[in-house]
Amino acid sequence: MSMTLQQIVSEARQLPRDQLSELFDLLLVESFAQPDPETDAAWRVETRNRVAEIQSGQIKGIPSEQVMAELRQIVGL
Repeated sequence: MSMTLQQIVSEARQLPRDQLSELFDLLLVESFAQPDPETDAAWRVETRNRVAEIQSGQIKGIPSEQVMAELRQIVGL
């Protein structure tokens, strides 16, 4: 007899923190180990378009220091 999702969650909550973390990692890896070919193709096109825009000067990148400063301000650090 298989467990319900709620039963699985209840059992997982009883695991020590390190085992729960390992379970979470295993589930993530298994869930996303096989990328969706359509999504991969769409990201490949998007990446090529963005690189071409930067290389052509059509758009200008934002320095990472500026991005990080803005993020720190948003989260209040």
